Amino acid sequence: MDSKKKGMSLLAKQKAAGWAFLTPATLMIVVMSFYPMVRAFLLSLQTGRGTNYTFTGISNYARMFEDRVFLRSVTNTFFYLAIQVPIMLVLAILLAQLLNNRDLKFKGLFRTCVFLPCATSLVSYAIIFRFLFAQDGLVNNALVALGIFKEGYNFLGNAGTAKMVIILALIWRWTGYNMVFYLAGLQNIEYSVYEAAKIDGANGWKTFWSITVPLLKPTIIMTFIMSINGTLQLFDESVNLTNGGPANATITMSHYIYNTCFLRAPNFGYGSAMAFFVFIIVAILAFINLKVGDTRD
Repeated sequence: MDSKKKGMSLLAKQKAAGWAFLTPATLMIVVMSFYPMVRAFLLSLQTGRGTNYTFTGISNYARMFEDRVFLRSVTNTFFYLAIQVPIMLVLAILLAQLLNNRDLKFKGLFRTCVFLPCATSLVSYAIIFRFLFAQDGLVNNALVALGIFKEGYNFLGNAGTAKMVIILALIWRWTGYNMVFYLAGLQNIEYSVYEAAKIDGANGWKTFWSITVPLLKPTIIMTFIMSINGTLQLFDESVNLTNGGPANATITMSHYIYNTCFLRAPNFGYGSAMAFFVFIIVAILAFINLKVGDTRD
């Protein structure tokens, strides 16, 4: 009887200790994340300025589909997502496979070099790319010196090339970040699996598709969801590289939300509605990716 009471008392103490550790973090998440989300949703159903807001229902959401600049920002963001994310993730997994080679010398140096762009400040690297692709920047000077261009080309003043510069900057900045996840996943795969495949006559390409990719599937899904989430919230590159120009041709959803809330005549109700639109898109795409990647019966 005494041992039973002692056991129940110990279990109660363990539960109390668990709640003691969880409660502060839970309260912080509720106060700093969930409460602002609820307040933002309520604000998205209102229209006004300053402290004077009136309930207008879904008028802000209806307005989004009549706002040409917002629709352009949605198109631009999905354009970046459709091109940049697949290229970046493919490069990341190929680099991880290359740098996981047991016979490769100076692996630490190469891994550090690939990862270094990720350690660069978001604002700093965007400004660096802006100077690199300026009409008198290093890229134009090199192209003119090689005889490809007669004079400096305005990469950031043309809608198509400005988008390409943003995509190039994103690939440079985030490829190494995703490579680290793939590298960690590859190092958890027993090397004996590859040796067995080699004995069975599988070449490098077949081994990659039949062994590496299936075993990395959870990591691929995770990085894909994170990349989608990050791209849909793209902000720094649009602001610091092109400032959304020329003529809003490169503006992203987050950039336009920022402009709506903090520039010109602030409209927090409309900005909150657009923010929730982004949130819903991210949630839907994440759900689809999880369902597609779920191999459980």
